[in-house]
Amino acid sequence: MTRLFFDSSALFAGVHSIRGHAHDLLRLASREVITLVVSQYVLEETRRNLATSVPESLVFLDLIVKNVPFELIQPTKRDVLAATRYVALKDAPIVAAARKAKVDFLVTLDKKHLLGRPELARYIRAEIVTPKEAVIHLTRVS
Repeated sequence: MTRLFFDSSALFAGVHSIRGHAHDLLRLASREVITLVVSQYVLEETRRNLATSVPESLVFLDLIVKNVPFELIQPTKRDVLAATRYVALKDAPIVAAARKAKVDFLVTLDKKHLLGRPELARYIRAEIVTPKEAVIHLTRVS
């Protein structure tokens, strides 16, 4: 089964809009077609961002967390510090968790810090893709 790590931007998008590819991936995970991996950091950051931007979506986050069988991964402080060699400290918990989770893809919308960074993908040992790219890959595989 394909394993994807969702960062906060992907989870935010999947919760906030039912029409996007991130939401499509959440639906696939709810049907256990794929495995979605997140960390506590991702859940907390997503909750904070939704509370600030679209607080009415918090109820949807709670429903998704309750109904999608996320795999929860927790990187150590050492893992996070090691990741700071490749990304800024604010993104290191995401990168460390994705590496530790041994996923096929890190799914993100972060063009500035994560997408288009082949050295980061090598460190994580996974492709870094947008939700749309992940959906395209999954449709090719099935």
